[in-house]
Amino acid sequence: MKYDLQSELDSIYSLFPEGKCRPVIGITANFNDGDTTLNKPYYAQVVAAGGVPMLIPPVADRDVLISTLDRIDGLLLSGGADINPLWAGEEPSPNLHHINAERDLPELLLTQLAYNRQIPILGICRGIQTLAVALGGKVIQDIAPSNLPPEGEATKFAPDGSLPPQGGSRRGAFLKHSQDAARSEKTHSVNVEKDSLLSYIYNKVEKLYVNSFHHQAVRSTGDRFRVTATAPDGIIEAMESTEYKSILGVQWHPECLGEDGLPLFQWLVNEADEFRAAKKIHQRVLTLDTHCDTPMFFPKGIHFEQRDPKILVDLHKMTDGQQDATIMAAYLPQDFSKIRGEERGEFSITPKGYADSIFDQIESIVASQADYLALARTPDDLYRNKREGRKSIMLAIENGLALEDDIRNLQHFADRGIVYMTLCHNGDNDICDSARGSNTHNGVSNFGEQVIREMNRLGILVDLSHAAEKSFYDALDISTKPIVCSHSSSRALCDHPRNLTDDQMRALAAKGGVAHTTLYPGFLRKDGEACILDAIAHLEHAIDIMGIDHVGLGTDFDGDGGIRGLADASELVNFTRALLRRRYSETDIEKIWGGNWLRVMHNA
Repeated sequence: MKYDLQSELDSIYSLFPEGKCRPVIGITANFNDGDTTLNKPYYAQVVAAGGVPMLIPPVADRDVLISTLDRIDGLLLSGGADINPLWAGEEPSPNLHHINAERDLPELLLTQLAYNRQIPILGICRGIQTLAVALGGKVIQDIAPSNLPPEGEATKFAPDGSLPPQGGSRRGAFLKHSQDAARSEKTHSVNVEKDSLLSYIYNKVEKLYVNSFHHQAVRSTGDRFRVTATAPDGIIEAMESTEYKSILGVQWHPECLGEDGLPLFQWLVNEADEFRAAKKIHQRVLTLDTHCDTPMFFPKGIHFEQRDPKILVDLHKMTDGQQDATIMAAYLPQDFSKIRGEERGEFSITPKGYADSIFDQIESIVASQADYLALARTPDDLYRNKREGRKSIMLAIENGLALEDDIRNLQHFADRGIVYMTLCHNGDNDICDSARGSNTHNGVSNFGEQVIREMNRLGILVDLSHAAEKSFYDALDISTKPIVCSHSSSRALCDHPRNLTDDQMRALAAKGGVAHTTLYPGFLRKDGEACILDAIAHLEHAIDIMGIDHVGLGTDFDGDGGIRGLADASELVNFTRALLRRRYSETDIEKIWGGNWLRVMHNA
């Protein structure tokens, strides 16, 4: 070794312009005898995989945790002593080993917050147990034979991914999971699920040989994970996310297995690199969801400033998902008389009055969170709010019932700042026939024609989601401005009257309009559970038919929209990651994320 600092610096500077910025992997550190430490193999494997290791000390301070998460692209939960069972709501077993109280709370908080932010996570040994305890699972406090189920029962997992209850005598072969061998020594095998992420990482192997030295293990994965590897005695050795999140936990110690353990670290670094790229795009482009129904919940005492479990869009979820803006619709059901009294305030309230009450509540929420949230009426407002670090809310009406058959009310709602009105909902109204209606007008009514022309004059976008096909084509002929479909998917992929046919898409694009794929499960697929892959398939079909300049995303969150992988606003960064995997350019991603819609707004 040459002890020449200047030559080392020169070698770094010579590479600087071409040097690759690597993803930062935060690694939770151990705590022992007052010292925060980290075994070298953890950070060495991260470096070998192409990442930058960053040690995370066990600190539970809120600002420290948030600032840490802002600076990492992936999280590695390292091994160490056991977790205090009280955090899982259980009393300690007499066989419980040493716990590390200094680590428990910081790491459980860090895990939950990283999960909310879609940060890729790899949990190792204690780390997989941390994942379980933080996210709805359970651990076995000690895996001695006397604490395990009888032979033949251990591998019969319950629907939630759990082992049967503890107790009973073990009559079969029990593995020694706490080994005395060197940490690099493989000491037993694990069986790998064929269709699992773990199988993919290790080139479709069905069996791995691992090093095992633990005595606490996962008992139940909870419904956010599934078991993907087990030891021959049934102990859970690996689990992965069921939600299209980049989360994987293993019970063994791959950091000590050299090249054989490296693939897991390469997976984490690759996922972190993709997440980092998505974050960078979200910093540069405006991300707009063109339809959510969250205001339906405002009369029910929600807390938009908190991470409220009753709603899919709130300030924290928008921040977690790195979403800039959403268009909130004042939704009026077709039979307005059925709106419950507590939602209408007074039973005598009119459709117009109800829409106004929703806008009043939105304005009140925005005023109370003025440092973080602002209303927007124009594209320029959206970009200014983003520069100033504030989320944006735009206003819209879903169902022209709000006009109460009086065209003068359009001016009223224009003055309130609405950017679009969905002409109808699930039933015909005075304006037009609905896709779920009974052909009252054979398309757009005479009054509806006046409404469309007045909307053109006022700069209010005409939204044809929910409209019947005849209404759609009538409106396209009447309007002198481009038409939008704020939340509609493809009928070619899912035969539902609410979806657009290919011919409708072509006609819409020919007039300069846009159609935004929605996340309502029943509009994405007829059978089975809809997921992010279905949404991408609908988007790409729309691109094939209309071109990249006429598509976008309108989630319908809180209007029963939300699917696996895109369940709420906190997961919207996953949409960008999916686009990056398909090699979409940043320019195209910007168009999809609202650029196309804003072009139409500019022309309104």
